[in-house]
Amino acid sequence: MFDTKIAIVVREDLATWQKLNVTAFLTSGIIAQSPAIIGEAYRDMVDNVYNPLSIQPIVVLGSDQETLRVIHKRSLEREVITSAYIEEMFATGHDAANREVFSRFGPDDAKLVGIALRAERKLVDKITKGAKMHP
Repeated sequence: MFDTKIAIVVREDLATWQKLNVTAFLTSGIIAQSPAIIGEAYRDMVDNVYNPLSIQPIVVLGSDQETLRVIHKRSLEREVITSAYIEEMFATGHDAANREVFSRFGPDDAKLVGIALRAERKLVDKITKGAKMHP
C-alpha cells in the first residue's frame, strides 16, 4: 500500500485518441515531478530489456468539464502541483508551442481536458471527488 495516490482525470467527451494522448502526457508530468516512482528495468525470459515502469498504480478517472474545473480549483487551493492539459494543446505540434498556448489561459478560462496529481491518498480522494472511474 502506498501513502500517496496518483490520479488522472480526463474529460469524458473527448475522442478516444485524445483521452489516450492526454493520459500519456499527464503521466509524463507526474513522473517528472517524482522520478523515484520509476522502478527497475523489466527483462523477459531470454534477457531482452524493457523500460522500467511506475512502481505505483495510476487511477484513471473521467468527468465532465464542470467537475474538471472544480478538481482543478481544489488542487490549486490545496497547493497540490498538477499536470494539466488544455484543449488548445491538441492543435500544437511540440512542447514549446504547448507551453506558449497554455500561458494564454488562467484557471477560470482554460478549457481543461485533463489533470493529473500525486499526493497523500485521502487528499487526492478529496480533490477528485465527483470524478468516476473511467470506463
